[in-house]
Amino acid sequence: MPNYQGVWSLSEQFQNASGWPLPPLSGDIALVFGSGNAISHFSMTTSGAAEDFGDLPYSFTQGDAGSSSTRALTFGGTGSNQISYVTIVSKGNAADFGDMTVSRNNLSAASNETRALALGGNDGNVIDYVTIATLGNATDFGDLNTNSNAGAACQSTTRAVQAAADTGAGRTNVIQYVEIGTTGNASDFGDLTEARSVLAAFSSNTRGIFSGGNNPSLSPANRNTLDYVTIASTGNATDFGDLTEAKEGVCGTSSGIYGYTIGGTTGSSSNVIEYVTIASTGNSTDYGDLLFAAYNQAAASNAHGGLS
Repeated sequence: MPNYQGVWSLSEQFQNASGWPLPPLSGDIALVFGSGNAISHFSMTTSGAAEDFGDLPYSFTQGDAGSSSTRALTFGGTGSNQISYVTIVSKGNAADFGDMTVSRNNLSAASNETRALALGGNDGNVIDYVTIATLGNATDFGDLNTNSNAGAACQSTTRAVQAAADTGAGRTNVIQYVEIGTTGNASDFGDLTEARSVLAAFSSNTRGIFSGGNNPSLSPANRNTLDYVTIASTGNATDFGDLTEAKEGVCGTSSGIYGYTIGGTTGSSSNVIEYVTIASTGNSTDYGDLLFAAYNQAAASNAHGGLS
């Protein structure tokens, strides 16, 4: 082992490359959590394949994620009340943040620069919140009004919007919302264009889009639906366009300008990342690929609609 003084030869540099700190990531970054304990990332500035970021401390599926511009948090998952976090520009493994008030999966998450909310899931309609910059356990925020199992949520800087659910008896199209900076129960927002569950959501600061999903009462059961709402108002969703293929178990995030639908299953697991321009309407376009095909993951970014 050479010492750390003087000028290194090329062979000495190669010997010690694995010990050097990784350079920070830059630009608009999306993180994808799940399929085991994997974390991957991709640039939202340049299309292309995802790359490895690090690992979560536990196997993660059917949870969700929220983020500020600097830190991303994962919430829950099957049989878990755990919250984990990473620093978005620094590749590496996630660390423990704290615990939710209730263990649950199939929840929705939303966040702004200050707070992240964990909304509903398979064990009641409780809403928890944390202060993203401060480690610790979640605090009760209030309750959603209706069943929220396997729905999705998006956000502006002030408002979180949650939609859809699997009630066990069928799928719902209900949209509800809360003001992120306060506490209290959700209020009715309107309805999606069709009832479904296991869908994705992403947003700019003004518009939220709900993507894909599943409804066994429809044909086909897997949906290619994209519909949108104006977050600052209330009312029913409007048709936006179609995904490249019908799928459920998708996750989503955005750069604030572009929205990404990630992974999912068409009957077999998908590795596709596709995108839309949020301010327009139209069909989704292929963006790149995940490291591996997977569904029931979660995604977050350092540039989503809750941050600007």
